[in-house]
Amino acid sequence: MDFNPTEDQLSIQAIARDFAHKRIAPSAAALDASGEFPLDNIREMGQLGLMGIEVPHEYGGAGMDTIAYALAMIEIAAADCAHSTIMSVNNSLYCNGILKYGSEEQRQKYVRAIATGEAIGAYALTEPQSGSDASAMHTRATRNGNGDWVISGKKSWITSGPVARYIILFAITTPGVGAKGVSAFLIDTTRAGFHAGKSEPKLGIRASATCEIEFNDYVCPASDMLGPEGKGFAIAMGVLDAGRIGIASQAVGLARAAYEASLGWVRERKAFGHPIGSFQMIQAKIADMKCRLDAATLLVLRAAFAKMEAERNGGRFSTEASVAKLFASETAMFVTHQAVQIHGGMGYSKELPLERYFRDAKITEIYEGTSEIQRLVIARNETGVR
Repeated sequence: MDFNPTEDQLSIQAIARDFAHKRIAPSAAALDASGEFPLDNIREMGQLGLMGIEVPHEYGGAGMDTIAYALAMIEIAAADCAHSTIMSVNNSLYCNGILKYGSEEQRQKYVRAIATGEAIGAYALTEPQSGSDASAMHTRATRNGNGDWVISGKKSWITSGPVARYIILFAITTPGVGAKGVSAFLIDTTRAGFHAGKSEPKLGIRASATCEIEFNDYVCPASDMLGPEGKGFAIAMGVLDAGRIGIASQAVGLARAAYEASLGWVRERKAFGHPIGSFQMIQAKIADMKCRLDAATLLVLRAAFAKMEAERNGGRFSTEASVAKLFASETAMFVTHQAVQIHGGMGYSKELPLERYFRDAKITEIYEGTSEIQRLVIARNETGVR
């Protein structure tokens, strides 16, 4: 593994950092307060190549690799977690899923608009009654007389659901056989039978719109099934491996922002006539934050490298992705908690972004597989025991 980024990787990182500093950071607090979806910013991010970093040029993307994606995600998340959530879904779950499992026709039809920022993509796996047990879904797809699929059911906690034009959806096509009966579909939300519910009033990532979606006799053309029938659950899990690298990168960016804010604070804030950074208990916090942040960063880069190796040589990278996601998300919670504590009363005030960082950090331990699920994946992969 080469720890020196290439010129292309440094280039997209610099583009992301510049946009995050100039466009995202100044509006992050206001968007968090209002919950408004940052559509203009997302479109500009698409024009800059940030919505399809690993998407080849022929499908409208930047044509770069997973390390470039992780570096760019870190920069966007350091400015605002909500923007990076939208970016992660578009890149990791949506575009990656279609590039890996879709036909050439599907790639041309469903990837370009998302990669360029013209439209928003989403990923619909979770249902009201099935969180971590994703195979226990109720959404059904049955064939009609024309060979197309008629879909009915509900999905919940769909990131970008209120604004998405296209969605990767998972539904039961063969009841009674568990995960083997799940298939994947590409959904155009402008078709009849699709309905997006109200946006969820979330604790954090408030500018990232999330909602329940419903299908009532939605007719999906047979050509819009993604991958073979009955392989949907395997597709969902494979895509989530990539998605976990995106969320791990997000967690690192968020933790870095909180850590850097704390560094500035302990140098300037004085108590008892001295900068609080001179106190041993504060120094211990800074040291622990630094160690965890550096370790999380390296684990993210290792996972990104493992994904690239798997794409070249075959194999899986699920363990590396889960290790990175688990450690980075718990690092984000630890670092933001310590940052609020270091800032004292000001850390609890909306005058500073620390309380937003703290609220945003929690979701990184929940979506794309909870910390408990990550530990389950890691242990099963390590022991071979199911």
